[in-house]
Amino acid sequence: MKLNMKNMKLPYYMEGLLRSLIPSQFFRKQLQSMLSSALSCEDAEYIHSRVNYYNKTGIFDVNLKDDITGYFPITAKNFTINEQIESSVYYFDLYRYLVYFDPSVKFHYWPGDKIIAPGLPNIVKSRPLLDNQNSVLMNLDRVRHFNFIQDPFLYDDKKDMSVWRGASWQPHRVTMLENIHNHPLCDVGSNKPIENNPYKVDFMPIREQLKYKFVLCPEGNDVATNLKWVMSSNSIAVMSKPKYETWFMEGKLEAGTHYIEVKDDYSNVAEKIHFYLQHPEQAKLISLNANHYVEQFYDSNKEDLISLMVLKKYFENSDQL
Repeated sequence: MKLNMKNMKLPYYMEGLLRSLIPSQFFRKQLQSMLSSALSCEDAEYIHSRVNYYNKTGIFDVNLKDDITGYFPITAKNFTINEQIESSVYYFDLYRYLVYFDPSVKFHYWPGDKIIAPGLPNIVKSRPLLDNQNSVLMNLDRVRHFNFIQDPFLYDDKKDMSVWRGASWQPHRVTMLENIHNHPLCDVGSNKPIENNPYKVDFMPIREQLKYKFVLCPEGNDVATNLKWVMSSNSIAVMSKPKYETWFMEGKLEAGTHYIEVKDDYSNVAEKIHFYLQHPEQAKLISLNANHYVEQFYDSNKEDLISLMVLKKYFENSDQL
């Protein structure tokens, strides 16, 4: 884990650009040997379980137009940064693995913060927890979302309070702030420029937020962006039951084990914080469980292998491999 509190974007873009300059034949020659390693490694069962979690598809026709997204499939050789790709980070994160496959393969792709499922199997960053068999997860926009840290503060030395900073464009976040912004156990507010914002507060960097025992993780347009760094810290994530998930598999998180669960409107945050302040051993156990949960994402080689297998299953089920 890193000591700095944010993923560095310059190395990320440099790596993506350098990869795009390497002839694709170099990667395609490595694919079979990389996939074969999944059959013999001691984590084979774990790897396959994650592949099937991200990709729940059965046999399907990739050539059809998706009535939900409005898009026809993309051919890998035509995959570029354009309006549908939405942003360069989505392109680099998918190209990172797509380059291992034949350039003639086709796929449906729906970038952005998605809270509904497409009509056909699509590669997405996020999906609803229910009825999501057409949402094939890949780790997209990882430079923003997959941010793990090394916490310099011990739990016992942190403030006996909760903290949150972020945008409050969404109605559910406004409701959260309405319910708790004046409570002495809650240092919360919106640091984004919103006109006539009654909950305006100054920006607080991650390092300062880590001085609090509890960090609120309300979902935004889809998932809570801060959840990954909070769960890798010595603080505790406080949130309502997740409704959406990403590569982080938020749907596998257990209340009272990996995070402190509160009501959807966050009205009982103070009550929950008071309980865990009175039961510090239970609180520290949740933090420890959260740390163990995020550890599964630290092995970059394993993450690469799982990503390749997710795509392989997609191409196999669409009769392209």
